[in-house]
Amino acid sequence: MSYLHMVAAGKVAPLVRAGLIAGLVIAGLAYPLAALAGLGVKAGTEALQSLPEELIEVPTAQTTYVYAKDNRTLLTMFYEEHRKPIKIADMSPYITQAIVASEDTRFYEHNGVDAKGVARAFVANQKAGGVSQGASTLTMQYVRMALRDGAQTPKEALEATEQTTQRKLREMRMAIELEKRMSKQEILERYLNAAYYGHRAYGIFAASQVFFSKLPRDLDLNEAALLAGLVKAPSAYDPATQDRQAATSRRNYVIDQMLKIKAITPQQAAQAKREPIKLKLSAPPNDCISIAGKHNDWGFFCDYLKSWWKEQPAFGSNPMEREENLRRGGYRIVTSIDPKVQASAMKHILDKEKRRSRIAHGQVIIEPNTGRVVSMAVNRRYSLDQRDNEKHSRFRKLKGNYPNTVNPLLGGGSMAGYQAGSTFKIFTMLAALDEGMPLSTSYYSPQRFYSKYITAPGPATCGVHWCPKNSTASMTGDQTMWSGFGKSVNTYFVQLEQKVGADKAVKMAERLGLRWRTDIDRKLASPEHASGWGAFTLGVSDVTPIEMANVFATLAAEGNYCEPLPVRAIKTRDGKDATFKGKVIAAPRCHRAVSADVARAATDAARCVTGYGAARGGCGGWGTSEMVYGTLKRPVAGKSGTTDSNKSAWFCGFTPQLAAAAFVADPDNPEKNVGSNRSTTSKFTVAETLKDALKGQPKAKFTPPSDDLVSRWRDRDRDRDRDSDYDSERDDERDDEQGD
Repeated sequence: MSYLHMVAAGKVAPLVRAGLIAGLVIAGLAYPLAALAGLGVKAGTEALQSLPEELIEVPTAQTTYVYAKDNRTLLTMFYEEHRKPIKIADMSPYITQAIVASEDTRFYEHNGVDAKGVARAFVANQKAGGVSQGASTLTMQYVRMALRDGAQTPKEALEATEQTTQRKLREMRMAIELEKRMSKQEILERYLNAAYYGHRAYGIFAASQVFFSKLPRDLDLNEAALLAGLVKAPSAYDPATQDRQAATSRRNYVIDQMLKIKAITPQQAAQAKREPIKLKLSAPPNDCISIAGKHNDWGFFCDYLKSWWKEQPAFGSNPMEREENLRRGGYRIVTSIDPKVQASAMKHILDKEKRRSRIAHGQVIIEPNTGRVVSMAVNRRYSLDQRDNEKHSRFRKLKGNYPNTVNPLLGGGSMAGYQAGSTFKIFTMLAALDEGMPLSTSYYSPQRFYSKYITAPGPATCGVHWCPKNSTASMTGDQTMWSGFGKSVNTYFVQLEQKVGADKAVKMAERLGLRWRTDIDRKLASPEHASGWGAFTLGVSDVTPIEMANVFATLAAEGNYCEPLPVRAIKTRDGKDATFKGKVIAAPRCHRAVSADVARAATDAARCVTGYGAARGGCGGWGTSEMVYGTLKRPVAGKSGTTDSNKSAWFCGFTPQLAAAAFVADPDNPEKNVGSNRSTTSKFTVAETLKDALKGQPKAKFTPPSDDLVSRWRDRDRDRDRDSDYDSERDDERDDEQGD
């Protein structure tokens, strides 16, 4: 019997097992069998054996899922190819039956290459004078998918799919070897997880979501037949088009094939074919821009997450590689955002500034001792669509960035931020405390102070020297750190800065996480200029809300600085914690920035600001933000800040459990006056949001500072007697009396 007759008679299985398949017709090619057979058994065998036989499976691209703090609320996904592998046990039996019926009815009989199918394809192609029928088994198709998905270069991708004898022979050889080490069920599972169904859906999990918004285990006969039919030509049989004739015909073909292999009954087949195609299409979110509309405000947090991810060396050698890893790595990311706190923050923000206001009002909340970002909220929509935006507040011919924008208004991107005014006094006070100067350090603070600092180029207020003044004449007189900070006395803090050194205040800001983002800030913060940067203490540098929230979170953590962190857990595709150099990537990254006693002392002064009152000193009768304690009704400290000409207005507040920073400014024109009527906006937003966030939690108390940082040794007894109304014992009693 000739080789050709053996093929036609289906008696080539022994030859296949021996590896002698070089003469078989190649699916998708019209080469005559005789031409291949003419190579001879020896030549054909040598040609075949020169090809690789083992399929090296490179991990395929998988979708990364991003969840809120509760590990259940989906924020968004990142993917190039939407894919999530699942076990065959989690698939409907209909889909496994349908794919075998439509693609390889002899799947359970062959050993990777179907000799009868090859012969049938050869005869059909000879009669047609071209390619009319293929002979690829499910195993061979899976090999092709694996080679395609694992391609590292365009050349490898082409070799995996091009119509050549070499490619088909390689598939055959690898298919035979694959079936030696894998069961049919394992191969079928991998096939269904790799197949492309259209609409960027790779694998049966994604396809079930996209077309029917359900899990694969819940697919019925009709749905399974439809999806199985798509594998052959997703575009040609796309059921989402208006004309569903092609999709219906293909579905019915699959149903007939299922009947043919006796997977279903004639009654089931007839009923299924009578039913119209019913889709429940869904577009799985991809990237920050496609977060569900009702939670659009999460987009700014998501954007911060992406920026953070692209800075992590664990995910690649450069930002491009890291972003690609985010889209292909199949991670499960549990973020730090708390949906309830975020919703509360948005409510209080929008109560004060609508989205269509040119003034941006935003707030960031951070958890002390972990650095985890609990909320990032701003009165904007996270959207690229600016068609309906209002006019730019500076360049009137342009569209402004409101109400829609993707600019990182809260931090984490390339924006410099906004001047934060007197909130920067915290750095001068911390630097002084760090040098051993006590809270009782006293200076006579006139309405205007002629400093030693030389003014920057431009009009000088007092000749060549910088001479700031206080906002009100009532601040004139002797002030300590408690009263000077509580009332925000400019002329006190300029004197304190002169004593400790402006360069030390700048260094303290750097120790607490500030980064200089403008040329002028970088120049003035440099070692050769920092000592002369007198205006630094009044907040003339640009800063982002996330940085300032974290500064005060460090105080709340008693000097334990933690990097701002948008994640609680990152799991790899195999369910393990993502690590780098032996450390869990999502773990807090903390170190001591200042001593606990320095942080406690600064906190004691910051209590004067909010109306809560200091534990170890006198606040001077009033503070700039007494409504904060009046609203929150629990231990709270902080600092307000307003710039010259009301270009921005800030409040940074903290309890032992949470720290927040809120601002109002015009991001399109940071020099624009926001109006004096907004001076309390951020104060109320912080107080109201923290009140909601901490509802039901214990009223944690601050630890007072030690005697060493309260007063100088020679003044200690006098200061303690004078300020006995504010000692820690009375402080505790007052908390108990005021209660809830």
